[in-house]
Amino acid sequence: MAIKPKYVKQLGRLLLERYPEAFNTDFETNKDSVTKLTNVESKGVRNRIAGYITRKKSGAAAAA
Repeated sequence: MAIKPKYVKQLGRLLLERYPEAFNTDFETNKDSVTKLTNVESKGVRNRIAGYITRKKSGAAAAA
């Protein structure tokens, strides 16, 4: 498991806080949502943020 950069975690948490309904446990859906809701131009950074959000959502679903 790789350690995510601080900016990925910060932006991921901010997006989940502001737009919780825009994300779910599907990576592809989250990738599209990150593209629509941010101005991140790098595909790699977008994918890291979407992956972080997907993991947070999956963990929350498993804990609930």
